[in-house]
Amino acid sequence: MGDHDYLIFRPDDVDLTRSPLRNGIDVPTYVLGAFNPGLARLPGGNLLMMVRVAEALTDPVVDGHALAIRWEAGRYRVDRHLVTGIEMNDPRQFALRGRHPPLLGLTSLSWLLPVELSRDARQVVKVHYDKAIAPSASFMEYGIEDARISLVGGCWWMTVCAVSSERHCTAMYRSVNGLDYEPMGVVLDHQNKDMVLFEGKPGGKFMALTRPLGECYFAPAPDSIFAGGPAIHFASSPDGLHWKPADAPGLRARKDSTSALRVGGGSQPVLTPAGWLMLYHGVEKRDAVGVYRTFWALLDRDDPTRILRQEDATPLIEADPALTQSIAHQMYLPTPVVFTTGLADGGDHYIVVSGEADLACRVTHIAKERFG
Repeated sequence: MGDHDYLIFRPDDVDLTRSPLRNGIDVPTYVLGAFNPGLARLPGGNLLMMVRVAEALTDPVVDGHALAIRWEAGRYRVDRHLVTGIEMNDPRQFALRGRHPPLLGLTSLSWLLPVELSRDARQVVKVHYDKAIAPSASFMEYGIEDARISLVGGCWWMTVCAVSSERHCTAMYRSVNGLDYEPMGVVLDHQNKDMVLFEGKPGGKFMALTRPLGECYFAPAPDSIFAGGPAIHFASSPDGLHWKPADAPGLRARKDSTSALRVGGGSQPVLTPAGWLMLYHGVEKRDAVGVYRTFWALLDRDDPTRILRQEDATPLIEADPALTQSIAHQMYLPTPVVFTTGLADGGDHYIVVSGEADLACRVTHIAKERFG
């Protein structure tokens, strides 16, 4: 567990009267979760969390139909799916019955809310509803999720996962002040949940963690230390928009880890005297969702595809039910989940932000000596 842990932003802290979904949706909605925030240090010293707001319909089933929110041509609409034609094993989504590959529907639509914090991340300074980021293209029709922000070359670069019936891709935004973001379009045209840019340019190039997904994975050799399945890969770019995957293998789940089902990027990698520090998530198979924990690794300063250290036996951060006790009535996941999405330098410690239980934003202060 971290040295200091607390929730800084919760579902009830979102004012839905200022939600972008009011452009077209006139039925009651609620905040399913305000979580998985990207994190950046602003020029003035304050911190910015880019919070994922998952907004759901209060009545998701009406007259034998499951309802889903979708963006179309500048407005939001509600689609209707016969409940007899769907299956639901995960409270966050449903699947159309009998379809292979699976065709999913979401129980909420996500948009991004900039929340400014004090420089020590102890209090909320301002919620910037006027700078909220919502779907703006057909490849985002079912929402944008899980922002990651990295300061590279004097600009703030933000990746998001864009969800649509067209594709499940990674889109890029860029800012010159850390607060106002300009859409740059699709950068990875395949399903990729966790693209995170390094805060710096190893070898003079942009570099990123990626986590491509698919339906088919191949088994490692029986005596391999690796578990197989989804893994963290590396990619480089001359301009931040056009990416070449690295030939070298990335960081993979290992058989002896407590979370060997899959791994994925968490915080933006930052340069330390020992190398590039990255926090990432590992998943243990349990129920439909799984248990999510945060681990860490060190990558070589000059060649980050060289993994110097991978700490995947003892979690750095785990879900803490005590943090969500006051909002336990809003919990909807059956398993413990903490999903780390950002890191900032706090002097003798790091300020780490995570999504707690896919419900709220958690801050953890971790002494730098922990990574010695």
